[in-house]
Amino acid sequence: MALFDDRKKGQENKYAHDQEVDFKASVRRNKLLGLWIAEQMGKSGDDAEAYAKEVIESDFEKPGDDDVVEKVMADIKAAGLDIDEHKIRARMSALEEEARAQLKAE
Repeated sequence: MALFDDRKKGQENKYAHDQEVDFKASVRRNKLLGLWIAEQMGKSGDDAEAYAKEVIESDFEKPGDDDVVEKVMADIKAAGLDIDEHKIRARMSALEEEARAQLKAE
């Protein structure tokens, strides 16, 4: 029975670790996305960092990525940029991989 309990605890620990990594990767991806969009809007320095923080915070409104996409698409439209939703989602996917690689390297 102890072996079963050890295995169960190991699985629970792995699940908790995986959830933490997923969360950190999502936050980092959103920051990278925010910095990229800020650059497209001509922002830099503290303004770009502040915008990236807004993008990160927008992810806590609803489950999934739609809240982030809605926020950045509204900002892109307001800035008069020609970036469509497909490009944003593709960029998010690429940045997710980059964020995970960065986390692994730490």
